[in-house]
Amino acid sequence: MFDIGTHFMTGFPGFIATELIKGLIRQGKLKKLYALVQAKERERAKQHIRAIIDEMQVTVQYELIVGDITAPNLGMERELFCRLQQEKMTVWHLAAIYDLAVKQETAWEVNVEGTKVVCEFIRKHQGLERFMYFSTAYVAGAREGVLLETELIRPTAFKNYYEQTKFEAELIVQSLQKTTPVTILRPGIVRGHSITGETIKFDGPYFFMNMIDRLKWLPIIPYVGKSQAHINVVPIDYIVDASVYMATLQEAAGHTVHLTDPSPHTVEEVYEAMVVELTGKNPKGRLPQLLAAKGLASRRLQQKLGVEVETLDYLTWNAAFDTSVAERLLANSGIQCADFIHSIPAMAAFYNKHKDDADFHITIE
Repeated sequence: MFDIGTHFMTGFPGFIATELIKGLIRQGKLKKLYALVQAKERERAKQHIRAIIDEMQVTVQYELIVGDITAPNLGMERELFCRLQQEKMTVWHLAAIYDLAVKQETAWEVNVEGTKVVCEFIRKHQGLERFMYFSTAYVAGAREGVLLETELIRPTAFKNYYEQTKFEAELIVQSLQKTTPVTILRPGIVRGHSITGETIKFDGPYFFMNMIDRLKWLPIIPYVGKSQAHINVVPIDYIVDASVYMATLQEAAGHTVHLTDPSPHTVEEVYEAMVVELTGKNPKGRLPQLLAAKGLASRRLQQKLGVEVETLDYLTWNAAFDTSVAERLLANSGIQCADFIHSIPAMAAFYNKHKDDADFHITIE
């Protein structure tokens, strides 16, 4: 077991980074935090860290470092950069562009070039205890069938530039695994807390909720397409609990782990449960997916319904994420992924409470 009292984190004040900090505090594993934040996020980061401290009623030593993962030395003064490399710490790299509709140039600069710079920081780090890197289960691109944690195979195609650049970034991180204690985490689609429903952004599966909510005035709400594909959506509390646990587990070093639902539901089961919860009625009829895609090619319609057209690519994607490594590493932890269908009432309640707040919604341009 490591003494991981000091942590360096990118991606704050993002949702997962914020919840990880809370998780580390709950587990008594955070004494000192260095958070690399963009200049434009500095004030928001200050508010977030103070809110965390107030909420959890703790004293935490922290330093918000203004920097940039795409700049030399992470945008820090050379002296600070070198000093941090001597300090005993766990490094978490979460900063990335997660938008499925992201342009290639932007995704490449942040997700690939940014990861290169972080890895340079890691390569020369004298006090590193663990490097926890957040990849994504969707590095698989268009590959289908059973997808293993032990493989990173270049697919024939990617569904978007987010997937492509996260694949390239994971290749860079994998190059460190022979000489550095690295754990690569591949989450599925992240949703809010399984019990409280709490989240900070309505993206991913919330796009379906947006659409259902904005169409509930119709006499019937149809299914979209016809598919037996499964959708892999995981609650933030599972992501946090599993990640914090593995950061302290020696056996997790050198492994890549699917933080995905080992028992996912089909797209239609999830969609039906959402329609029932949000409207009180079952979906009827079927809108052909080709027609839905054609309609959502219009940005105006995407904005009106609150859903990105890229979401449709996952409705018929027939893949299953093997979780053998995750299950073995978590075997003695008591940590399990909550059932998605059982969590939809809490998810819908939180959505209904905040759906009119623009701060929760993704801007579709």
